[in-house]
Amino acid sequence: MKTLFLEKPGELRLRDSPALENPTRGQALVRVHRVGVCGTDLHAFEGTQPFFSYPRIIGHELGVEIVSVESNERGLQAGDRCSVEPYLNCGECVACRRGKGNCCVNMKVIGVHVDGGMREFVHVPIAKLHCSRSLGFESLALVEALGIGAHAVHRAGLEAGETALVLGLGPIGLTVVQFAQAAGAKIVVADISEKRLEFCRRMMGIEHGLNVKNGDLTQLRDICGDLPTAIFDCTGNPQSMNPAFSYAANGGRLIFVGFYSGDLTFNDQEFHRRELTVMGSRNALGGDFQRIIQLMEEGKIDAKPWITHRIPCDHIAETFPRLLDPEAGVLKAIVEW
Repeated sequence: MKTLFLEKPGELRLRDSPALENPTRGQALVRVHRVGVCGTDLHAFEGTQPFFSYPRIIGHELGVEIVSVESNERGLQAGDRCSVEPYLNCGECVACRRGKGNCCVNMKVIGVHVDGGMREFVHVPIAKLHCSRSLGFESLALVEALGIGAHAVHRAGLEAGETALVLGLGPIGLTVVQFAQAAGAKIVVADISEKRLEFCRRMMGIEHGLNVKNGDLTQLRDICGDLPTAIFDCTGNPQSMNPAFSYAANGGRLIFVGFYSGDLTFNDQEFHRRELTVMGSRNALGGDFQRIIQLMEEGKIDAKPWITHRIPCDHIAETFPRLLDPEAGVLKAIVEW
């Protein structure tokens, strides 16, 4: 049995798995079949992930099979295929008490704060397993990434017919696009990559895509008539996030889905004149996972076209650095464990 260790920035090593500790009450033993690679993993490899310590077993986008589980009120049993909700919230802090476990004061994320799923077996809290009777492991590994966009769109209260601008078309931006479409919004997308804009046009039916490599969004009003009432910034880049305040219509809202570990600035007079609402969106809730799985089972959501790279686990250590190369054209990579 092998485990992928991120020993330090830039150094991955596939080595024999350490013995698992005995499960605590309320945990299930699961076998990992598929692991999605996301920006958090890539930033950790680069050494730019702010919530990270080394060495660490990465991997939090997981499609797993239950090997053993105690009797439980959710009816989960050995052999069930599940997605893993990787957010280990305390259940006791002010956020948890108000049903906002996604922003728990004491949050620990599997694969970030504690060891993750780039290994064959792992213990997972039963409450964090979301079962599907029909989806395969690859689809289940995509649910967590979809949850980021689903939660952001739900948090924004996006309504049918309103116009939304999505800035940044990485995997998170694409999830926002998909759920904004499901909400019935009119969507404009913007990115510096013509390949990603073309993907949105061809695979997602998005009519209006703006290449903002030169930082120019002057066409926005021409396309929309009025400015968009919802702006989703998925870039995590202050060069996009700071000016995003000026893109929203009066009475609109700005939702920061991507995050930046620094300060943002905006013009207070303009902010008040427009009476803007600014939101942060973090992680997702268990209800988001369940809703996404249902939509995927019904064929209303399909993220498989995003998968551009499938990597056998035996090759992940040497392949991983190439995922950072813009020329590799990575939208979503899946490790086959």
